[in-house]
Amino acid sequence: MKKLYFTFLILVITGSAALAQSIDVNFSGLGFLDNREYKDFVARSRTYSGMRTELDFGLNIDSLNHFIVGANGIHEFGAVPFFLKVNPVAYYKFKSNTWQFMAGEFPRTDLLDNYPRALLNDTLQYYRPNVEGLLAKYQTSHFMETGWIDWVSRQTDTAREQFLFGFEGKYKPSLTGPFYIVHYFLLEHNAGAAILRPDDHIQDNGGGQVKLGLDFSHKQKAFDSLTFEAGVMISMERTRGVDGLQTPKGFIASAYGSFSRFAIFDEFYSGQGSHINFGDSFYEKKFYNRLDLIFNTFVYKGLRGKFVLSVHRTPGYTSNQEAFNVSYDLGRRVIGRFKN
Repeated sequence: MKKLYFTFLILVITGSAALAQSIDVNFSGLGFLDNREYKDFVARSRTYSGMRTELDFGLNIDSLNHFIVGANGIHEFGAVPFFLKVNPVAYYKFKSNTWQFMAGEFPRTDLLDNYPRALLNDTLQYYRPNVEGLLAKYQTSHFMETGWIDWVSRQTDTAREQFLFGFEGKYKPSLTGPFYIVHYFLLEHNAGAAILRPDDHIQDNGGGQVKLGLDFSHKQKAFDSLTFEAGVMISMERTRGVDGLQTPKGFIASAYGSFSRFAIFDEFYSGQGSHINFGDSFYEKKFYNRLDLIFNTFVYKGLRGKFVLSVHRTPGYTSNQEAFNVSYDLGRRVIGRFKN
């Protein structure tokens, strides 16, 4: 009887998995116009403008296991040829109530796009939208931790071996209280080509932040969202065989508030300047303040328009930035179901 019961259970599980198999499609797009007038960094004062579109198809083995393939292309306005670059999208995804695992070339959106600009510059959403590697995430109602590795360059006789890896996490001891702790870390490993040059050296570059936060979003009525964060930032840089590990440090604090379609974000940094290759250059300064005035122009069924006016202040300079983007995400739509 027991053997018969387990046989029946296995048939039910496998039969349910077969019935759950499906193919879905997702389309998303990002149009952007980002004008940067940086008085501190004249060479980086430029306008980014273009359109990025992604189309992919997913094979859902069951409710936990998925394979997704597609392409993500970018066209910069006025550029020839039309597509500057087309990035393949091809990855495996496992997702349960607490665990998420990704392997392949997958979008960083909703996974790593919340990293501080000091560590990962926001231009990555324009020119490097995919992570190429692995990501694992564990999440409960109180705790979240994500670890990842992203290959930037594969080693050949002439090309360097480069990859990024990092961790981010959040701990909220009470679901009803405002207090939480967040941390972010990344490190770039930059090794030489297979044929070494005499003056070439392995480089390590990265940084991290640990911040205490207060979330008053549901504790008052003046704002839809209201959060404050403050903590420390440290960067790490070393050229092996040339110098020792350099670790500039500083204090960082931010505040964010939103009401209806309007939002304001302010971030302050004071300390030793940090040079992080994939981070925002403003944090190389010993003092930096960024003020963002945000207006969500429209929000409708996956379609969103946003305008951001940014004011950047460093010792002796005040710079401005105006950015407008339109994003669209269809969401995953099932287009076919089948059995094994």
